[in-house]
Amino acid sequence: MESIGVLITHPIYTYLEKELSKRFNLIYLSDLPSHHIINNNINSSIRAVVCDVKNGADTELIESLPKLEIVSTFSVGYDKIDLEKCKERNVRVTNTPDVLTDCVADTAVGLALAVFRKICVSDRYVRDGHWLKANFQLTNKFSGKAVGIVGLGRIGSAIAKRVAAFGCPISYHSRTEKSESGYKYYPNIIDLASNCEVLIVACALTKETYHIVNRQVIDALGPKGVIINIGRGPHIDQHELVLALTEGRLGGAGLDVFENEPDVPQELFGLENVVLSPHVGSDTVETCNAMADLVIANLEAHFLSKPLLTPVV
Repeated sequence: MESIGVLITHPIYTYLEKELSKRFNLIYLSDLPSHHIINNNINSSIRAVVCDVKNGADTELIESLPKLEIVSTFSVGYDKIDLEKCKERNVRVTNTPDVLTDCVADTAVGLALAVFRKICVSDRYVRDGHWLKANFQLTNKFSGKAVGIVGLGRIGSAIAKRVAAFGCPISYHSRTEKSESGYKYYPNIIDLASNCEVLIVACALTKETYHIVNRQVIDALGPKGVIINIGRGPHIDQHELVLALTEGRLGGAGLDVFENEPDVPQELFGLENVVLSPHVGSDTVETCNAMADLVIANLEAHFLSKPLLTPVV
């Protein structure tokens, strides 16, 4: 398979790139002219694209690669890939579900704890020497808080399992009711927000879930409510979120994702009831290695004419 050209959209993860280069002819998009005028010789050798949630495979890139057979994303999400174009061109698409579920769920709970117990604020309090002068302020407990989860898929279910250990009543909103879960289902997200104290966003980004958390949802959650987002930035109307936090209409937020990454609204920087994380929910050594192995396994399966491990298209 060493002659098979694999185009990587940008430097993603050293281990992944190293292992890909052992098996394929690895080509970086950044080393080429703009992709609508890729050299014909290089162009004809590229049969696979490896991307992630930040740099996917759009219509222009797909159309510029006549020999393209498969797009494998180093992520569970695939909203940056033109799936319709892939279907039209009979290009297979794979992602990396399951292997990152635990780490993302851990991050969601970590953000919630950090917001309620003001862990980041108290860390600065100690480092800046303020503890020598006075005790730290009282915070709020997370245990027992009513948690609403938007999206009860793999990650949402893993989050529910974790927060249940904190004695939190759990409810959820999703496209369909999952009666086997045993959790209370709300077909309307506003009703979910009205009946929880912590709203955790864990659904896939689609046209239907774009800005699913809008002003109405935020106001339904209220001034004591907290939003945790480990899904995608555009799940939340960021403008309305910032307004609600600065105006005191929302109690707090733990955000691992943002609408225009890596740009983050500066209004959030000075808020002690907000915890910010640079989209690293799945970024542990163990999980990233497992994701990389799955990307490679899907590519190898495809080029050996074996069933894909985690097909999307």
